[in-house]
Parts: sequence; structure tokens; C-alpha cells
Amino acid sequence: MSGANSGTSPYDTYTSPLATRNASEEMLKLWSARHKFNTWRRIWLAVAEAQHEMGLPVSKEQVEELRAVVGRGITGDEIRNAEKYERELRHDVMAHVHALGDSCPKAKGIIHLGMTSQDVVCNADFLLHLEAVATVAHKVIRVVVSLGELGKRHASMPTLSFTHYQPAQPLTVGRRCVQWAHDLYLCESRLWTSYEAPRGLRGATGTQASFLALFGGDNKNVQGLDGRVFWKLKQSMGACWPETLTMFLQLTAQTYPRVIDTFILGSLASVASVLHKIATDIRLLCNRKELDEPFEDKQIGSSAMPYKRNPMRCERICGLSRFVMNLVGNAYDTAATQWLERTLDDSSNRRLSLPEAFLALDGALDLMHNVASGLIVHEAMVKKNLMAELPFMATENIMMECVKLGGDRQHYHELIRQHAQASGLRVKHEGLDNDLLDRLKSDKNFWSKARGGPLSAELNWDGLMDPMKYIGRSVEQTERFIKEVVEPLREQYKDAIATLGKSGPRV
Repeated sequence: MSGANSGTSPYDTYTSPLATRNASEEMLKLWSARHKFNTWRRIWLAVAEAQHEMGLPVSKEQVEELRAVVGRGITGDEIRNAEKYERELRHDVMAHVHALGDSCPKAKGIIHLGMTSQDVVCNADFLLHLEAVATVAHKVIRVVVSLGELGKRHASMPTLSFTHYQPAQPLTVGRRCVQWAHDLYLCESRLWTSYEAPRGLRGATGTQASFLALFGGDNKNVQGLDGRVFWKLKQSMGACWPETLTMFLQLTAQTYPRVIDTFILGSLASVASVLHKIATDIRLLCNRKELDEPFEDKQIGSSAMPYKRNPMRCERICGLSRFVMNLVGNAYDTAATQWLERTLDDSSNRRLSLPEAFLALDGALDLMHNVASGLIVHEAMVKKNLMAELPFMATENIMMECVKLGGDRQHYHELIRQHAQASGLRVKHEGLDNDLLDRLKSDKNFWSKARGGPLSAELNWDGLMDPMKYIGRSVEQTERFIKEVVEPLREQYKDAIATLGKSGPRV
């Protein structure tokens, strides 16, 4: 392509759909270049402050100049200046050391003192992961709360359940919803421990040799520097910092152990797998006409079939979740191939796999919240589908009632089996309604002695066909989960949830 405007338009170059179609503004901002570089600068400032406080050759004037520049945030001109340096130096961290030095001429000589690149990058990565995990966790909790509300509304609505995708013992719509919420809740608790701890100041190979040299061989002061920097980073993160996190990693090589990335991506993939399962369940139930996603007035389901009302949000959730799950292998490969104290083939991979996992999952969570908040339950269809299968579901109870009235369990098991198989073939082969109940009522073996049958009294057929008799403790389990899990989460995280942006499909 040629011409004066070549390459100047976003329509002329690849743009990630994670940025344009899926991820939220808050997650995109967390993984932006500006936020990363500002985080690098906060670490340089924390180290310089600590070094000044411990008597190293870092003056108060230098620290104050550095603090003023870091405090205002990196400017576009400074980023472009760093890009110019990187083209020359072929080193992104040193490019930003020089660019920051240009903005802090008095402090230029003490920026990055004693540090290696990963003293900046690894600690910044940890802080970014901490913020991103917190955002994901809050969005998981928001979905749990939405599913809990859905479950509360439909706690007592019987529905057909499935095992092997074949009709099974009934439960309630609400019980199914809180099962989805429960599985997400299990994942949420593990998110908070997936990032371990920051790397700390460890130098080129993790031995802290450079810092030991700065302090003239004083081990105690090296440990003191670590403690001060840790405290400053914790203070800079505010409530985002877990109270259980009290120290840097004990041992690292040049980078933090890359196996930690497997913990992070594994936790994200666990959430993704549950989202995929929920979205798939909803898609299956949409096909049975029991559920529908929110559907906008002018939304088009198909360019060729005007009647279509496709579950496009859940389909997108499945696609994004599958992408997240398949990124985990990158982390395992990277962790396994770090030669000795470090090799650089991790960097280019991690620049893709880590942010894209967060961005994709963020989009999937927003979509799931949108679906759960507006899911349409077609109660008449739920009842119709259940009642079509309920005679089969009731066979065990019918058999037990016959035994109570003097019948032989094995004899009635065989009778019911024969009638059930015949009725099932009628439904499948002829497309007719389930007539099992009529068959049993017409069989004299199920009559009372007063009517010429063997049973001591008449069976209460109406009572046996009440679907609420077959849902077990569905209602109690639903209400207990909402009371003990959903409501406390809603109260504990109400402020965090309130700050999340609007959810739903961006296009």
C-alpha cells in the first residue's frame, strides 16, 4: 500500500479485537504502556527514597526532583523520548532510565542505582498482576451476586435436570443458577493467592551482590533496604495489597520464578472454564426454549433467517474463555525452559500471554454479568418440558408407594420398566406424548383391591405427579448459599463492585 496517508489510520493496520470489542476500559488501562511505565517509575522512586533514608549517596534534592516528576505521571513526550532511546539502545528499561533522567537532570545519576532491569520489571509485573487480579476477582464476585439474585427469583421453580444430557431427577431453576455461582466462587478464592509475592531487589542473578557492594558488605543494611522498599510499594497500592502479603520472595534468580505465571494463568483459566460451562448450559437451554439471553430491540440474529435469536453473548463467552484456557500452556513452556539463572525467550511470550489472558477473561466476565442480569426464563416452557418427562422421573416413587400398599418391589420394578420402555419408544419413534401415566393407571396391577387389583388402597396419582416432590433440598440449598455466600460477598465488595464499569457487549 502506498500514498501519503499509508499506515496513518487504525483501519490500515491490525488492531487486537480484545481492545476494540471485548476488554473493558479499566482493564485496558491497567495493561497500557503508560500505566506500566508509571509503575516502573514508582519503583525507581521507592528505591531512591529508601537509599536516601539509609545513607547511600542519594540526596534529598535528587529524591524530591524525582518524586515531583514521577508524581505527575509520564507524559506523551517522555514516552516518545524513551522510544527514541530504545531504537538506539535496543533495551527498553535503559531507554526509560535515560528518558526519566532527561526529565530529572539532578537525579539522573542515581536512577536505577545498584539495580538490574528485573528489579524494575519483575516488581512492576507483580504490581500490575495484583491490580489486574483484583479487578478480575471483583468481576467474578459481581457475576456470583448476579447469579445469586437470579437464583433467588427462581428458587422454587421446578425444572428438568440432566445427567449425560439425558433427563434426570428434577431440581429448580434457582438451584441451577446458584450451582453456577458456587463454582465461580470456588475459583474466586484462589485468584487472590495466584500471584505469590514481589521479587524484591535481587540484582543480576538474585544474589544481591550489587546491593551488598553499595553497603560495603553489610548484610543487615541490604535486608533493611528490601524491607523499606517493600513497605513503600505496599503503601503505594493501598487496599489492593493483601494483608497476608508480608515479604518479598525469599529466593529468585534474575527474574521471579516463571512458574508463578502458571499459577496466575492457571487461576484465570479456572475461571474461564467455569464461564465456558455456564455459557454452554445457557446455550443448551436456549435450544430447549427455556431461556433467552437479553435481546435488544433492533438486534439481528441472522442475516438470512429473521426469526433467529441466537445466544451470541454466551457464544462469545465460550470463545474468549477457550482462548484463555489455551494460554496456560505458554506459562508451563516458559517456566520449563528458563535455562539456569535466566534466558530471555520468556519476554516476548509473556508480553502476549499474560495481558491477553486478563483482557479476554475481563471481556468474558462482563458479558456473563450482562447475561446473568438480564436472563429471561420462560416459565411455561420450563414447566412443559418438565411435565413431559415427569412420569419417568416419578417411577421410583410410584414403585415405593406400591410396596407400601403391599406390593413386591421386584415385581413392580419389572412392570414399570416394561411400561416405561414402551412409552419411551412411543415418544421417540412416533413423536407422540408421554403416555406412561395412562398406561400405569390402566394396568390392574396398580389398582386397589376394591377395584379388583392387588394393592390395599388406591394410589394418589395427583400427588405423585407434583414436581415439587422430586426436587429434594433444592430450595433449602439455594437459600442457604444465598444467605451464607452471596449476601456476605455483596456487602463486603459493594464499593469495589460499584466502581466497575458498565458491562455487556461493546459491539
